[in-house]
Amino acid sequence: MDAVTSTTTPTPGVDAAAVDAAAARLEGLLAPTPVTESDRLSAKYGATVVLKREDQQPVRSYKIRGASNLIAQLDEDARAAGVVCASAGNHAQGVAYACARLGVKATIFLPRTTPRQKRERVRVLGGPWVTTVVEGDTYDVAAAAAGEFATTTGATLVPAFDDVRTIAGQGTVAREAFAQCEIQHGRVPDVVVVPVGGGGLLAGTTAWVRERHPKTRIVGVEPVGAPSLQAALAAGRPVSVPVTDPFVDGATVGLLGANTYPVIAAGEVPCFSVAEGRICTEMLDLYQSDGIIAEPAGALASAALDDVEIADGELVLAILSGGNNDVSRYAEVVERSLVYEGRKHYFLVEFPQEPGQLRRFLNEILGPEDDITLFEYTKRSNRETGPALVGLELGEPAGLEPLLERMAESAMRTERVDPDSPLFRMVL
Repeated sequence: MDAVTSTTTPTPGVDAAAVDAAAARLEGLLAPTPVTESDRLSAKYGATVVLKREDQQPVRSYKIRGASNLIAQLDEDARAAGVVCASAGNHAQGVAYACARLGVKATIFLPRTTPRQKRERVRVLGGPWVTTVVEGDTYDVAAAAAGEFATTTGATLVPAFDDVRTIAGQGTVAREAFAQCEIQHGRVPDVVVVPVGGGGLLAGTTAWVRERHPKTRIVGVEPVGAPSLQAALAAGRPVSVPVTDPFVDGATVGLLGANTYPVIAAGEVPCFSVAEGRICTEMLDLYQSDGIIAEPAGALASAALDDVEIADGELVLAILSGGNNDVSRYAEVVERSLVYEGRKHYFLVEFPQEPGQLRRFLNEILGPEDDITLFEYTKRSNRETGPALVGLELGEPAGLEPLLERMAESAMRTERVDPDSPLFRMVL
């Protein structure tokens, strides 16, 4: 997909100096996270590809930086009134951790789509300092509830991304990573790839990198199911977009921030989308080859490298933004990956109600490396045929066309289930 860019005036107060000040403020609160080279990705792209391991934060996400930077600047009256935020999980954990460390009460609104693992972590990290409220099916609904709570109680709203203090805190990810690259590789990155949800991490990165290292290329990537930055760049302002797939929950935002957008646009940062299936494939590769447990949003940047222009020998920094992945989701991760790679397909098959038909299907249609992963058969006593939903995993993606040819030649009636159909979404 072609990248989208635009320009506008930057937000006052979000600049490299603000990021530097945030780094100094966080020095006593957070330890640096490592930058590690991925041999797998370096070999694949003929470059030195390094990952900024924000999954190694105490809350396993970079969100702790922006939350801590904002809360640390509150005066005594504001601390006494407490804070409130909305989050899909990672920002909530950052707020909970910061409040517990700084002794500030917090009320945190979570959308119902927040994985249970993240909800539990918020409670553990915040302890008695945090009260959680589940509100709405999306981040935007939870954010509206948090804003109303702030208005009625006087609590300070801690935005997940749309505040200059949050943006400056998130920008310390790039600042820290660049310093580590200079020590480890003797140079700063030629390219930095940044995942995008509401734009806080990308805006903070842009504010600092554009001033301190203007020759470094910055690339933003977001999931296909929530292209809020691309919509904003095309429209010249943040606009609401429908969220068509909430799978990448840490980067599923329907409206880019009013404060993050001007910084990104002024920096002329290109942005493109990454399919959720490709993200799942990268999550599995990170785990199997690199020993890294990444959440979907955490794998966004490295999953996007196929579409990033990378020259031989360049130093490429991909920000691995988080590792809060619920282990119960891995079955879905594997399924989405197989579908994306073209190895998993579903069919409706009409089986005549007579003995031996399943064996006939296996002998006439299935290839030697193919496997049945799902078989749901509904028998109708008053009919001569019965429909079955059949899931097939192919040995290789190239096996699909021969499979379809064998189906066409068979007397059995078969119909492929389109990935965009409601039935397919029920299966997945």
